[in-house]
Amino acid sequence: MTHFTQILYDVADGIATISMHRPEKMNAFTNVMMREMCAAFDLVDADDAVRAVIVTGSGDRAFCAGADLTPDSGGDVFASRSEVETLSDERVRDSGGRLTLRIFQCKKPVIGAINGAAVGIGATMQLPMDFRLASDNARFGFVFARRGIVPEAASSWFLPRLFGMSQALEWCMTGRVFDADEALKGGLVRSVHAPTELLAAARALAREIADNTAPVSIALTRAMLWRLSAAEHPMAAHEIDSRAIYRRARSGDAKEGISSFLEKRTPVYPDKVSADLPDFFPWWDEPVYK
Repeated sequence: MTHFTQILYDVADGIATISMHRPEKMNAFTNVMMREMCAAFDLVDADDAVRAVIVTGSGDRAFCAGADLTPDSGGDVFASRSEVETLSDERVRDSGGRLTLRIFQCKKPVIGAINGAAVGIGATMQLPMDFRLASDNARFGFVFARRGIVPEAASSWFLPRLFGMSQALEWCMTGRVFDADEALKGGLVRSVHAPTELLAAARALAREIADNTAPVSIALTRAMLWRLSAAEHPMAAHEIDSRAIYRRARSGDAKEGISSFLEKRTPVYPDKVSADLPDFFPWWDEPVYK
């Protein structure tokens, strides 16, 4: 198992939990944390026993209070100040975007359990997660304009698609911190819970997925909904739908799904994400930073 220093990684009963673990700094984000979280998502995708992943913060004060403004290394906060010859240089890349792109690429359902302050990257890292649940003491803020920078972590792509342009503009242009009730009304979170009940609610949602759905179908569904919703024409979705239904209809999972339904029992799906994704997956060419 990979040794982590700024996150905790645990797997129990098919559910992985990634906890940002710098409670003394309200789980403030660093490049080390980014790399460790990306590595944890690699573990999630590689482990067929993992059916869903929960992301949360250690302690009871914060999910992630944003970028570490006083890094222990004494280095730069938001980006490298190294001189580069071209903006295509890897040193220019935003660390938050590296993380959100890795979450976006995940083959398992991702559930955010937002257990306190979630501002800056603490807010934007949630956007590629499939579900976000919040404690009633959670606070959110897309505060970039108040720090003299701009929205990062590919949030200019995620925010308008998820919540509409008007809401995205208001949250980003005011840069204000808002509470869990506003996050619920704006669609940022699915539900609000007492702090002591948050993780249990997240696990119950993960359990519902893990106990009742075929993992290969979930991996395909996640990619289809996230990627095809931005297509120029519904024909793009129709093409992938058709290929996916054709391949899945001949799978052991489809046979088990029908049999378990007719026999009124819990399904035991045989196909594995590591080996049984259909031959047309992925149907896209992954863009590279340039």
